[in-house]
Amino acid sequence: MPRPRHPDPDFATTLAHGLALLQCFRVGETTLSNKALAERTGLSKATVSRLTYTLAARGLLQYDVDLRHYRLGSTALSLAYPLLAGMKIRQIARSRMARLADRVGGPVSLGMRDRLQMVYVETSRGHESSAFRPDIGGSLPMLATAMGRAWLCQVPAALRATVLEALREADAEQWRSQQAGWAQAGQTFAAHGYCVCEAAWLSDGYAVAVPMRREVDGEILAFNCGVPRARLTPGKLEREIAPLLLHMVREIEAELERL
Repeated sequence: MPRPRHPDPDFATTLAHGLALLQCFRVGETTLSNKALAERTGLSKATVSRLTYTLAARGLLQYDVDLRHYRLGSTALSLAYPLLAGMKIRQIARSRMARLADRVGGPVSLGMRDRLQMVYVETSRGHESSAFRPDIGGSLPMLATAMGRAWLCQVPAALRATVLEALREADAEQWRSQQAGWAQAGQTFAAHGYCVCEAAWLSDGYAVAVPMRREVDGEILAFNCGVPRARLTPGKLEREIAPLLLHMVREIEAELERL
């Protein structure tokens, strides 16, 4: 089926198609064939072949002769470095995140929105082992995580409504399954300034998240802290960990204000 044309005449369709190919790669699926890329994007095989050839020539893709598949090239990694290096908040937050991760025995991470998901831009795992080990660049769903819910609670109402509608259209089943959790998140945030999520995304993952109250470089960022269920006693997430995370975020906001 032919893809509909974008209504804006200034929209660079070929560029958008090339970016769509790069966005097809996922954790656990590091190599893809032209056929798989065509199926995921809805583009013709001939179009995909031209695009993958060009992207490989520019270093964004690498062709595996034995598998006859493509994987992301090193240039794709280098494109993200200026963004990460330019985020001063990562340097400001890093030591505080490490101390909190050690204290609570679970990873502390900083994330921002990437379309309809959240992506980690900094993380500290602490000294304790954890089944879930987040990494920079890793993505997580928006509705089913404390970080995503906190971001949604903090952003302006118009943007929140737009993203929620896009989430509903993208995955109606997840939308239905997360409605109760999302409603509760809004109430908790209004009352306490944080969101919690209990085993909605990972079966053993309990997390609390706090968004920053002001934009940083035009983005609303959010911190989260995840703790395995085995380390939690009833009420500990809200009674002990959430206040510690809130205090850390407020300290970071204050330091940014002084810069």
